[in-house]
Amino acid sequence: MKAIFKVVAMIMSLTLLAGCGKEEPSVPASIEPLAQEEKVDKAAQEIEEFFEKHVDTNERPIAVMVDNDDKNARPHAGLDEAYLIYEMVVEGGATRFMPVFLGVDTEKIGPVRSSRHYFLDYVMENDAIYTHFGWSPKAITDISAFGINKINGVLGADGGIFWREQKFKGDWHSAYTSLEKVRELAKQKGYKTETTAKNGLKFAKEYFELENAKPAKSVSLEYSGLYTTGYTYNAETKLYEKTINGAPHTLQNGNTVTAKNIIIHYVYDTALGDGTARRNINTTGSGKGVYITEGGAVEISWSKPSRSGNTTYKTGDGAELLLNPGKTIINLISPSATIVIE
Repeated sequence: MKAIFKVVAMIMSLTLLAGCGKEEPSVPASIEPLAQEEKVDKAAQEIEEFFEKHVDTNERPIAVMVDNDDKNARPHAGLDEAYLIYEMVVEGGATRFMPVFLGVDTEKIGPVRSSRHYFLDYVMENDAIYTHFGWSPKAITDISAFGINKINGVLGADGGIFWREQKFKGDWHSAYTSLEKVRELAKQKGYKTETTAKNGLKFAKEYFELENAKPAKSVSLEYSGLYTTGYTYNAETKLYEKTINGAPHTLQNGNTVTAKNIIIHYVYDTALGDGTARRNINTTGSGKGVYITEGGAVEISWSKPSRSGNTTYKTGDGAELLLNPGKTIINLISPSATIVIE
């Protein structure tokens, strides 16, 4: 009887051990759906906040002219809080940025520099209050001709909302402002603070990957022999990290400029013909481009009926381009430039 009891006890023990062995794999399996659910919830919250701040709003945008002449203009401030950035060439082979702000209270933006007339076409497209520090002769006449609401740091009271942070004597890459100061002065000038106008950008309601896309983990756009802007895809954050001449585009606050969407917008630039090195960019008509997101790239086309009209982007099949919800950088660049996407 004792022997039988021992055998029964052994069998029961083995059964319990076997049962325990089967239960162990179920622990991570029960956690995994929760982790996935958290990711989905986080993405949905990000998208909701993006639309609330930057799309489904009547707040009037503010566009600022930001210097990028050379290393003395860097590090920049405020570019990480813009939801949309335009980059175009200016004289000397440098570029200038025009960040567009909505739904934020950026405390420092700059260095702020002078206007060039072709940036006005995208000021009007966004119905933005335009903030700059000086202007070219053609920009002066065009701002007046188009009735653009401007804040110009070299004019009277407008200069009171800027401050200087000079790194050396005669440093003109040193004027900064804040959105609070811009908004206060805009109200004093009687500019409207709300708008029903919308630019031509369309955003999807959820994140997506491009179909039939070519790989786009690394992007290099050579604006001139002196200046190249680039992007490197971070598969973990699913964002593109911006570079300048191969180095991270790091801001004064330590953040690197990132984007969910990159649009390469091919557009020809020519000499302005005013006896200076200034350029002219014909923003109207139609042309080609590339849309880059989520590590992939597809060819697109663009059209703009007038300088004040919206740009429309379309995919290869003629459908209107939908962007991933998130920050967008539009690089307007000559199709003859050296451009590498791989």
